[in-house]
Amino acid sequence: MKLLMFEHCSLCFRVRMVAALKGTHLVEQVVEDDDSDAMTALVGRRVIPILVLDDGQPMLESWDMVAHIDSIGEPVLTGPERPEIAAIADRMLDVTPFLTMPRYPLLPLPEFRTVAARDHFLVRKREAYPDMEMLRSKTREYLSQLDPILEDLAHEIADPNAINGTLSRDDIRILPLLRSVAVVESFEFPAAVDAYFKAMMRQIGHRPLQCI
Repeated sequence: MKLLMFEHCSLCFRVRMVAALKGTHLVEQVVEDDDSDAMTALVGRRVIPILVLDDGQPMLESWDMVAHIDSIGEPVLTGPERPEIAAIADRMLDVTPFLTMPRYPLLPLPEFRTVAARDHFLVRKREAYPDMEMLRSKTREYLSQLDPILEDLAHEIADPNAINGTLSRDDIRILPLLRSVAVVESFEFPAAVDAYFKAMMRQIGHRPLQCI
């Protein structure tokens, strides 16, 4: 299987995460941000991630990809899901993009390996995030909104190696969001969240993105 992806993409990281937990070989193809042709050639529109199955058929929707990979052999996501975790993830998503989007184009990510690709990202995001520098200047404000959400998350973590005690879709839901916000330099997670983040990243053999 092959995954067309961006390195910074949290939805892509869901798929990479379950493949790592399963020990499933996944060819990761990072697409440059301005290479829309690579996506439209497969599915007729610009979208990421795209999972190309062994028979050449493309699959969309990250949760469908997670379910497909986990169905190969013995499943690993066997634990329960809790609405509390989903609610915390939704709350995080109300804040984290304002911290991460203005930082991603400053990182040496493969999807931005050319100036054109980086500029393409900035133009695409301009409507939702018209002033990236202003957003970075409000980092403290956004972190103050995120702090209580992460404190709530800390109280919900049952074990550093699985948020509910047994690996589940909730781990796939939360870890990519923590990975994204970890790009904020000098930001510290609450102790329980930090222990969970580090344990899970070790478990899947991935390193955090560079901080800035």
